[in-house]
Amino acid sequence: MRHASRRSAGGFLAMAFLLSGCSEPSGDEGAEGTGSVASTPAGVPTFEVDPSWPAPLPENWILGPITGIFVDDRDHIWVTHAPSMLSAGALGAEQDPPIAECCVSAPRVIEFDPAGAVVQSWDVESDDYAWPDVPHGLFVDHEGNVWIGSRPHHQVLKFTRDGELIFAIGQEGITAGSLDTEHLGMPADIWVNPETNEAFVADGYRNRRVIVFDASTGAYLRHWGAYGEVPDDGAPNTPDDPSLPPSRQFSTVHGLIGSLDGHLYVADRRNNRIQVFRQSGEYVDEVFARRGTLSSGSSFDVALSPLPDQSYLYLADGTNHTIRIFRRDTLEELGTVGKGGTQMGHLLRPHVMAADARGNLYVGEADNARVQLFRVR
Repeated sequence: MRHASRRSAGGFLAMAFLLSGCSEPSGDEGAEGTGSVASTPAGVPTFEVDPSWPAPLPENWILGPITGIFVDDRDHIWVTHAPSMLSAGALGAEQDPPIAECCVSAPRVIEFDPAGAVVQSWDVESDDYAWPDVPHGLFVDHEGNVWIGSRPHHQVLKFTRDGELIFAIGQEGITAGSLDTEHLGMPADIWVNPETNEAFVADGYRNRRVIVFDASTGAYLRHWGAYGEVPDDGAPNTPDDPSLPPSRQFSTVHGLIGSLDGHLYVADRRNNRIQVFRQSGEYVDEVFARRGTLSSGSSFDVALSPLPDQSYLYLADGTNHTIRIFRRDTLEELGTVGKGGTQMGHLLRPHVMAADARGNLYVGEADNARVQLFRVR
């Protein structure tokens, strides 16, 4: 079912809560609430949350855990979410028979304008492929095509802007390991290089690799594992242990993004690190977030500050509930944005993240099931 385009008048009067770009507030500042202020290194961006974004959703819609977010070249914000993870009580109006006046699940793909109003939305049902109840990873390429990861079905789906399927990479329900070139293993994220028209896939929840395809045809090009080595699915896949050397294998390749100067930044979630590669697959460097963060890990998703320099690298730390700021050239950690909680400006399991052309950050949370806009100051 495809939902028709809908527009609504934009938002509320913005209220800004300053969020520090430093890891630790000074004195008693920041002990409670979202108004923490602290000194920051010169030039490091700081952010303020905009509580007016997005505008209220129409038709009693609510969002499930946010599973993908992207800002396109129109500064439109695309979001995928997983309403199947919401409880029947949250979706009372959707039950048969209804058990409450509110609410119903929003379509799983939503396009917002810069003011936060819904431009269009779609759920797609087709005999040609399975539409995922948990879409995971979202990218809008330089031609306006929309790429979505189908985590449960081991596929990446390429759509037109209004939801017509162009092709699928991988076969529904089939996975064959990290050395197989025809199938995927619960992919988590996608990034398309506009210069080479190559699609990079974080593959992902089951496989342990980055895999690259021709974005026009879906043809396989290359793949690699941690440190640019051959991935080994038989190696232990346990949470990062700081008493041991870092794992030579990926453990949940969860997010990735490419830079203008030809690098690829990969969020290796349960290994608590970002690994840096040349887009050919050659290993360059790595940086750890918080070693010893167990179970889900601390390295969920990555984003870059705007062109031309892309000076800062951002990491969504979904277990420690914060956004970490790094210098991209040295990988030095400079500070954080937000802290754990449910209030405006707080974060609870920041899962996916994207930056717009001005450097504002859009953060999609899993446990708070919302998107927050953090405007750069």
